[in-house]
Amino acid sequence: MIVQPYVIGYIVLGVVAVVAVIIANQVGRRAGRRSLQQRLTALSNRLGVEAPDDAGMEPVLSHLEKVAGDAAEAVTEASSDAIRLRRALDTLTQGVIVCDENGEVAFRNARAVALMNNRHGDALAAQAVTELLENAWQEGSAERTLDLYGPPRQTLAVRTRLIDDGRRPLGVIAIIEDVSERRRLEEIRRDFVANVSHELKTPIGALGLLAETLTVEPDSEVAQRLASRIHAEAFRVSRIIDDLLDLSRIESEETPPREPIYINLVMAEAVERVRSAAEQRHITIELDEPDPPVHVVGDRRQLVSAIHSLLENAVTFSYEDSTVRVSGTQSDGEIRLSVSDTGVGIPTRDLERIFERFYRVDHGRSRSTGGTGLGLSIVRHVASNHQGRVEVDSREGEGSTFTLVLPNPPEYTA
Repeated sequence: MIVQPYVIGYIVLGVVAVVAVIIANQVGRRAGRRSLQQRLTALSNRLGVEAPDDAGMEPVLSHLEKVAGDAAEAVTEASSDAIRLRRALDTLTQGVIVCDENGEVAFRNARAVALMNNRHGDALAAQAVTELLENAWQEGSAERTLDLYGPPRQTLAVRTRLIDDGRRPLGVIAIIEDVSERRRLEEIRRDFVANVSHELKTPIGALGLLAETLTVEPDSEVAQRLASRIHAEAFRVSRIIDDLLDLSRIESEETPPREPIYINLVMAEAVERVRSAAEQRHITIELDEPDPPVHVVGDRRQLVSAIHSLLENAVTFSYEDSTVRVSGTQSDGEIRLSVSDTGVGIPTRDLERIFERFYRVDHGRSRSTGGTGLGLSIVRHVASNHQGRVEVDSREGEGSTFTLVLPNPPEYTA
């Protein structure tokens, strides 16, 4: 607790007055009262308060009582201010460390304690903060960004600054901010812009080249093939743009309109959307609907889009003449919608990244089949918007099972 100088003055005044009164009463001399009066007058002038006159001891005692009351009130107020300040600093998301003029730590808020006590990064963080505090003493301010590789991985931004009153240094303050999420979002934005540019540049470049060739091609059969290629590339660009718009819409609808809908109808609609592509590759789709039909609370369009994306991936990465199975079950207050295939599967090293935008396990195969790399990102956002999750079980060369898990409130259960 920090006590202001004027509070200390009041306390000193009270103590001196009490001692003086005792002495004056004991000796009973005018000299004692005169000395008491002089001391009270001097201290009153220093504190800026009115001193009592010398008309006996009663005014002195009354003044002493007033001073003692003021001192107690000032101490209480200072204590309340200190507690209020500590509680306010503990609510900050940044860590705050304050050192006094001797370089000793005078205060550390709750966030600073948590960040510095991270068992994986406390040594590095503590060392960096200590160095920056020393630099602030010499240079007035200092800052550094720390990458702690965890797990979990963290990025801390540490800033220190000298505190003074215009005449002399009073201490230094360090502010520690966890910028891990901000750094991750910045990386996602950069990757997204780069990936979008790359994904659109390839088909647009192909369109330009094909169109240029078509204008000078005399052979009608070759021209027909070129026109087909142009149509295919244009369709690919259209699909990328459609998926981007769909993903943008789903991301913006963090709380989509909610209504009870039959999950059986959602599954059936998604299957019909992908049936044509499955028939072209002679892939059979088996639909195992929950029986009896069950409800889920959510947005029909988003849920159909998510199941369709899972089915489209399953068809794309399955072998010809194979089977894709989509099923729905209800248990423990959850609805589990699973899409399983016996296709190429996903390597273990890629499982953590497959929900990133434009991430592809096999770049060549994805582009040859017309994939946009956005389907699983759409699924993840739909699950998040519905307070659900996506689970994946896959083995390379054996196939994959993706499961969209959604909450099923009892009041909407059929």
